[in-house]
Amino acid sequence: MEKDRRRKWIVDISIFAAVMGLTFWSVLRNQDFADMTASIRKMSAASMAAAVFLAAAFVAGEGCMIWYLLKGIGEKTSLPRCLSYSFIGFFFSGITPSATGGQPMQLYYMKKDGNSLSSASVVLMTVAVMYKLVLVLTGIGILVLGRPLLKNYFRGYSRLYLLGLCLNAVVVAVLILVMISPGFIRMVFFKIDKLFIRCRIWKKSERRKSEMERFLSGYQETVCFLQSHKKMIAAVAIGTFLQRLSAFLLTYVIYRGLGMHGFSMWDIVWLQAAVYIAVDMLPVPGAQGITEVVFQHVFLKIFTKRYLMASLCIARGIGFYLMMLLGFVVFIVRHQNIWYNK
Repeated sequence: MEKDRRRKWIVDISIFAAVMGLTFWSVLRNQDFADMTASIRKMSAASMAAAVFLAAAFVAGEGCMIWYLLKGIGEKTSLPRCLSYSFIGFFFSGITPSATGGQPMQLYYMKKDGNSLSSASVVLMTVAVMYKLVLVLTGIGILVLGRPLLKNYFRGYSRLYLLGLCLNAVVVAVLILVMISPGFIRMVFFKIDKLFIRCRIWKKSERRKSEMERFLSGYQETVCFLQSHKKMIAAVAIGTFLQRLSAFLLTYVIYRGLGMHGFSMWDIVWLQAAVYIAVDMLPVPGAQGITEVVFQHVFLKIFTKRYLMASLCIARGIGFYLMMLLGFVVFIVRHQNIWYNK
């Protein structure tokens, strides 16, 4: 089992590295590196530090909400451990298509740290629902109130934006259904169980069924607890909005750090949010390649040709690749069992 997991990690990381190499080649080819480096150096140290802080706050924000929910439902945990879940999740989301690998790895380490599987599942589901819901509501707000921005800056990528918004809305609907309907999960499990028995993937087992029933019982109790504590849900919703805002503000900090002005903070924030919505659900590890393409198209008029590549390198370098590196380091530390003790 451990060998299979390691083999899958190696495959995922290899695919990620290949996509990253292709992205770097396509984005940086035919670029004047001396000019681009000179532009990056114009970024003030204070703005660079602020950008790193915002990127780290975005990743760490998820860990804070996991900690808040776990403590609220009575699980014994610590903030450093919960922060490790968020950085590990970011790393594995980044190396897998459509960010599918993040939550399973978070669940693995949460269970390893002594959290019940049912409680950890509900907490991660709640965080995921809020994460996607805030993104969808932001997208609808941009569509209703920021149509001129989409028309003037997205142009050929408007359909990609609408596709991303629709896909995220579908995911929210499915996650909510799974959360509030343990019966739906039970039905899916038993159908899969019968299928696997028929295909001889595993044998019929009463113990497996009883374990699943025990999981569903704990799952339902946790969902009922959260439904009766609406203040906790409201706090997570507000926290998620601030978390999302920190990622979108990063581009504005870069804009000001390069000494540019003329566009309002909210114009840049909403455009960055629209870029994120457009690429978020695409089946490419870390949305690499397409993110860079859409960013260049949308922000060309804002950063101009002179600073466009510098802004792209700083934004993706700090907001994605640096956080991926930190996530990998945290993963290695946790995997070697030398993380901060409770």
